[in-house]
Amino acid sequence: MQTHWWDGRNFAVDTTFVLFFLAVDCGQKLSVGIDGLFAAATLVMFIVLPYYLPFRGDKPNFERWVLGRILIAAFAIFLGLMFRQSLGVVLPEAFRLVPLTLLIVAAMLSCYIRFYGLLRIRLAK
Repeated sequence: MQTHWWDGRNFAVDTTFVLFFLAVDCGQKLSVGIDGLFAAATLVMFIVLPYYLPFRGDKPNFERWVLGRILIAAFAIFLGLMFRQSLGVVLPEAFRLVPLTLLIVAAMLSCYIRFYGLLRIRLAK
């Protein structure tokens, strides 16, 4: 039986890409205020909540899993800050929307993968 990475055996791989690009976008637009508060709340929710998505198999330990996602988000925020510093100096100003574009693409693919896992036809036993 052939298995694919999207068939539910790999735990939260698709949401990790969304988390990465969301954190890069948040790091690029890092600010203090209500918009920064909402961005931080969204980032925290996306770090924790994918653990509770339906999954076939054994889930990893919650603490180690969340620590890994926090490290991914911290690295991506750092990359977002560096990306913001390079705009207009190394990269053209038009590149400022690249992280948001990649976030949208990753989110669409993640939704497709999740819906495919929920709606695919399963043979009755």
